[in-house]
Amino acid sequence: MTLQSTSLPDFSTTTLYGDQNKTNDTDCPDLYDWEWLHTSQPVYILIITVLGIMFNVFVLMVFCFHKKACTVAEIYLGNMAAADLILVSCLPFWAVYVSNGFIWPFGLFLCKVVNLGIKVNAYSSIYFLVLVSIDRYMALVHTMSHGRMRRPKYAKLGCLLMWGFGLLLSVPTLVFREVRYFPEFNVHACFLDYPSINAELLFDGILIVFSFIIPISIISFCTVKIIHALKIQAIERFNAEKTEQKATNLMLAVLLAFLVCWVPFHVVTTLNVLLRAKLMGGCHLESVLDICNQIFTYLAFFNSVLNPILYVIVGKNFRKKVCELFKQWRICKTATPESSRSSNLSATLKTLV
Repeated sequence: MTLQSTSLPDFSTTTLYGDQNKTNDTDCPDLYDWEWLHTSQPVYILIITVLGIMFNVFVLMVFCFHKKACTVAEIYLGNMAAADLILVSCLPFWAVYVSNGFIWPFGLFLCKVVNLGIKVNAYSSIYFLVLVSIDRYMALVHTMSHGRMRRPKYAKLGCLLMWGFGLLLSVPTLVFREVRYFPEFNVHACFLDYPSINAELLFDGILIVFSFIIPISIISFCTVKIIHALKIQAIERFNAEKTEQKATNLMLAVLLAFLVCWVPFHVVTTLNVLLRAKLMGGCHLESVLDICNQIFTYLAFFNSVLNPILYVIVGKNFRKKVCELFKQWRICKTATPESSRSSNLSATLKTLV
């Protein structure tokens, strides 16, 4: 997609980061028909929005209203659900943007805020997974030596730091997101307006390192050690660690889903940076990356719906909490009329006395 394209200008791509706003100086023709953007993508986005809001609100309700306090792993997963909820809440604005022919009708403030919400989710989610991986690593590999660090207050502090770090990585969105009128396409586009190509490559390189390479390296190290520890426990038949293994199985499932949904997007983003740095080239490669960028972006969005489903399917402790919460609500409903009647009776006796 190029700025010479009449079907879909480059600044209107619906990529998650929106960093592919290259002012095109090539003569590459469009090899794909982009009309499907205006029809299929808004519908898909709205489906993801409805399912994501329902499922993640349900997860947060279970974690917040259950009578027992959340474990360290559940604190991390609850924050992941909150981050996913922020993302899917921002997507309807993007659906309107796409269906409106890439004319941004919501003004500069929402242009910055909506994209900020999407990016904070992207960065915070992977670092919540880092925290979950480190917690499982400590629980299974260093069971005795790091027990004090696996406390809810430290988990909450870690989550607060990760929210702050995700917000820090999203600063370029607040600074460089702009709404600009392009007379050649007759649209007001919400896009990243970097001051120069060098600044664009610098910020993109920093984001790739801190939002992909470093967290994936930490997660990979912890996962290898965790799987090794689980094999040893299976051989020695440790029964005392069944609770830890259940939590670890859920973590591994969530991690696998995250990798399947997000790694293709990060790989394509990296290739796009190399393309803009002129370390790679070719019209066919550019067109392939454009179409992959669209597909893998919405695959990444789907992760926000997939996580709550995994909690129910894989998380036995989560299902147990759901059942206990429903029982708790039923008891409250049945107890409320009786308690009100008893309070009325005691009030009547007091007046009689």
